[in-house]
Amino acid sequence: MWLSVPGEVGVGFPDVIEVPVGAPYRLDLLLESVVEGVLVSGSVTVRAAGQCSRCLDPIEEEIAVELTELFAYPDSTTEATTEEDEVSHVVDDMVDLEPVVRDAVVLAMPQVPLCRPDCPGLCPDCGLKWVDLEPDHGHEKIDPRWAALVERFSGSNSNGSAPTDSK
Repeated sequence: MWLSVPGEVGVGFPDVIEVPVGAPYRLDLLLESVVEGVLVSGSVTVRAAGQCSRCLDPIEEEIAVELTELFAYPDSTTEATTEEDEVSHVVDDMVDLEPVVRDAVVLAMPQVPLCRPDCPGLCPDCGLKWVDLEPDHGHEKIDPRWAALVERFSGSNSNGSAPTDSK
């Protein structure tokens, strides 16, 4: 059985990549009753939007994640043998899937989203995209401490020697 539900909160990394509020989550889950509680397993699919970390182009990426989570019954042996925050719990015969789904989606998101794996990014000097620039594009940077020396030798001969003063 699958279900599509709108997300009530945005998840992700703001200004990098996130699932917007109201985006539909496609849940394909199986709930099984086991001795310790309810075992939820299946997949979650959602579309995330953000920007490429190298060239800053807008991107949209599908996040698909598999999840398996045990929701322990009250007073079960699982609850007695684990820490309080290690396992989720069945409360009033209901399981709260929102934190489990949110955590799984956030952990599956790329920390450095890219528009394509070989994105060259931006030129650090002029800020233009490397893809749009000529192959020989470059900026000559001269250390201000050496500027006077560069000026002195900027008119050098073809053999690399300094120009001679003819008086």
